[in-house]
Amino acid sequence: MSRTALGVEFADPALETSVRAGLDAIESALRVAVQAEDEFVAGAASYLVNAGGKRFRPLVSVLSAHFGDPTSPEIVPAAVVVELTHLATLYHDDVMDEAAVRRGAVSANARWDNTVAILTGDFLFSRASNLLADLGPHAVRLQARTFERLVIGQIRETVGPREGVDPIEHYLAVLVDKTGSLIATAAEFGAYYAGAEPEVVDSLRLFGEQIGVAFQISDDILDIASESTESGKTPGTDLREGIATLPVLYALRSDDPAQQRLRTLVAKPLVDDAEHAEALSLLRGSSALAESRATLQRYADSAREMLTDLPDVPARAALATLTDVVISRTG
Repeated sequence: MSRTALGVEFADPALETSVRAGLDAIESALRVAVQAEDEFVAGAASYLVNAGGKRFRPLVSVLSAHFGDPTSPEIVPAAVVVELTHLATLYHDDVMDEAAVRRGAVSANARWDNTVAILTGDFLFSRASNLLADLGPHAVRLQARTFERLVIGQIRETVGPREGVDPIEHYLAVLVDKTGSLIATAAEFGAYYAGAEPEVVDSLRLFGEQIGVAFQISDDILDIASESTESGKTPGTDLREGIATLPVLYALRSDDPAQQRLRTLVAKPLVDDAEHAEALSLLRGSSALAESRATLQRYADSAREMLTDLPDVPARAALATLTDVVISRTG
């Protein structure tokens, strides 16, 4: 067995060869898609592409395509549309979060400014739209619905939970739209353009949505539990910026007197290094982190359940392994 960069094992050599070829083709097409005649635009647009990334969405597309004909010519451009959309949202997210680092490098808004970052994201959206036009009405409609969900998720995150709404339920609903919807579309594009049966496409779309939420929760946990920059940013970045991710929300909800100090700390941005280190330490040993891991497991189990009725092909086992990887990457 060998693994992709994400750690997915392939027991089937033919599947591995096919998946790697598909990912290579998507990577090449992605780099072509961000090229521009203007040197500055080309540099800004390719900045995050060159910074790397897990390419989780293309992997989901390629594996989903193996429930049909993975050589279908529409699969690569459809996967590129999804990854361009993802990258565009990263440019915009960094502006809204005032982030200084993305994927271990200076963020685009910090390297240039907010205006350049926003317009670069818009440029990538335009390139995705150009590819969509060649894929036809189905792709355009699916992308429009996905983009609607992305925007609604971002608005809901920005506004916060309404009075009487459980903050944790609100947060998980945001993740379904902001992260789950695009990974669901990655799976649907791969299966649909490979000619998979409609019920297979539906199951893979649902799998993508659930594994997408699990993937984001695992990033939340990594931001607390990891001693490295595996999540693409320095551990505790969200804490320092006062962003309430799932472990923080569980900590704030706790009525355990022993966690009072933790609740006091995470209720505000932690710009003080000593308080930041203290909060990280307390969170790592808290029930809040354990609850977050349990929630991650629940979404991963839900994703795995979506695979049950799929045809028993090597790609199904690979998707199940991908689900395990999302859990195991948090330690």
